[in-house]
Amino acid sequence: MARLKDKVAIITGAAQGIGAEYAREMAKEGAKIVIADIDNGEKLENEIIKNGGNAINIATDVSREDSVENTVRLTVKEYGRLDILVNNAAIFGTLKPKPFLDITVEEWDQLMAVNVRGAFICIKSVIPFMQKQKYGKIINIASGTLFKGSPMLLHYVTSKGAVMTMTRCVSREVGDDNICINTLAPGYVMSENVIGSESFDESFADFITQTRALKRRQLPNDLVGAMIFLASSDSDFMTGQCVVVDGGSVNH
Repeated sequence: MARLKDKVAIITGAAQGIGAEYAREMAKEGAKIVIADIDNGEKLENEIIKNGGNAINIATDVSREDSVENTVRLTVKEYGRLDILVNNAAIFGTLKPKPFLDITVEEWDQLMAVNVRGAFICIKSVIPFMQKQKYGKIINIASGTLFKGSPMLLHYVTSKGAVMTMTRCVSREVGDDNICINTLAPGYVMSENVIGSESFDESFADFITQTRALKRRQLPNDLVGAMIFLASSDSDFMTGQCVVVDGGSVNH
């Protein structure tokens, strides 16, 4: 059964990594995918189409309102509607852990522009179209780190706390329009950017694994089931919530 048949989904940061995995699996469930990324998503677009799915690639900088509004406009022009937004774009994989005293104001602002302002801009841009339909699903991506108070990444963890709070507040304002907005909080995922990062540490990955009830490394595909649930009609009476998928490292 195609649980997302004919639904139109914008997925930010979908050109590679976890976002690409969301796009592949949502396409298999029948969704029409918009790959919205500052990087070129043409390769993934072609892959989805080759496998019988429907996708378009639109260059998008989520930190710029004009860029996001253009993506939303082109999406509605192409497909005639907009049902799902996945706010996946974020700065993380390239970050080098450091004491908060060593984080510059410039680093802080750059990360917040993507991780927080970007999510806000995307939500603000899609809501009017969802209100007209009296239906919509928004999934914001946070992180299990916000429940742990993880050190050495203050700007990142703070941004993900803001995303979860944003979810709760917006849910109160759009409920009357039958729009559901929830947060998905992954654990430490072995994504392309994480494994390829200069700061990737095998011993740290092993340490995180030992904090879990399910003692193995987390892969991008581990998030797909929860994502499909939050994007589909199965979660139509669920909003303002945060779902942690991390193998039981955080109990929330």
